[in-house]
Amino acid sequence: MSSETHKLVIIGSGPAGWTAAIYAARANLNPVCCIGVPKSDPGPILPGGQLMLTTEVENYPGFPEGVRGPQMMQLFQQQAERFGARVVEDEITRCEFSKDGSGPHVLHTASGGTVRAAAVILATGATANWLGLPNEMRLATTGGGVSACAVCDGALPPFRNQPLAVVGGGDTAMEEATYLTKFGSAVYIIHRRDSLRASKIMQQRFLSRPNAKVLWNKQVVDVLGDSRISGVRLKDTVTGEESTLDVKGLFIAIGHTPATKFLKDSGLELDPDGYVTLKRRDSYTNIPGVFAAGDVADPHYRQAVSAAGMGCIAALDAERWLAARGVD
Repeated sequence: MSSETHKLVIIGSGPAGWTAAIYAARANLNPVCCIGVPKSDPGPILPGGQLMLTTEVENYPGFPEGVRGPQMMQLFQQQAERFGARVVEDEITRCEFSKDGSGPHVLHTASGGTVRAAAVILATGATANWLGLPNEMRLATTGGGVSACAVCDGALPPFRNQPLAVVGGGDTAMEEATYLTKFGSAVYIIHRRDSLRASKIMQQRFLSRPNAKVLWNKQVVDVLGDSRISGVRLKDTVTGEESTLDVKGLFIAIGHTPATKFLKDSGLELDPDGYVTLKRRDSYTNIPGVFAAGDVADPHYRQAVSAAGMGCIAALDAERWLAARGVD
């Protein structure tokens, strides 16, 4: 990267990042998009975000026949580049933000360089927490029936009228499992303890469904199947005994981790779970000229369409903030 100060740098490349890039590019802000590099942590983290692990997307408007997640992100990128967005395949590892917004924000890259920006949009997303099993990762990345989002994937034809399993014991797991009871013949909660962490009302909502089942003191130690999941190998956390559960879908619901490690010591305000804090229904953070969009600032919805909407908001906010300072 050169020593010039860019009008706008977008960090991230999921629906939020690319939508922000489309809007910013059309506004002649010449955005630079730092999209990161593939890595594992322990599950796959790819430029393009969680949709890179989604085989079919059926709930995004404009795709009546559905679309593959990676294909959708490729289309987003092509649209952003069509309007002049510049793509940099590098990872931002540290940020020196101008606390009052008067000077350029300095972003340090993994390759040892720096990027200077008048304004920054953070759209790095949040990654699902995985069990870290080899077959889990293989079937998740190939569309083999392992997923980290029931709302995204649960209604797909391969899961309908089939036995399904959810790993987890918190509110998210209960919400995912309850949603799946609309489609699965049986929905198993697999929990390594003898009690759930979820709120009582969320537990009751799930347990009231006729096809809801809970397997206590069980841990998934392997995922079975070649091209598609056929079952899971379970280990009893009390006795150590192993067993097999036949399922056609496995949904991991043990939380998400926002991609905000690189913001440590930057002065940016984060909530206790590490998500970027937004004070209002816009994209402004506590640092002038730094905006956030998508799952990095949204622990609740985590949908492609909501992330894209936040990307639009961030680009408009950044454009207006820059214009008020004579940058257009």
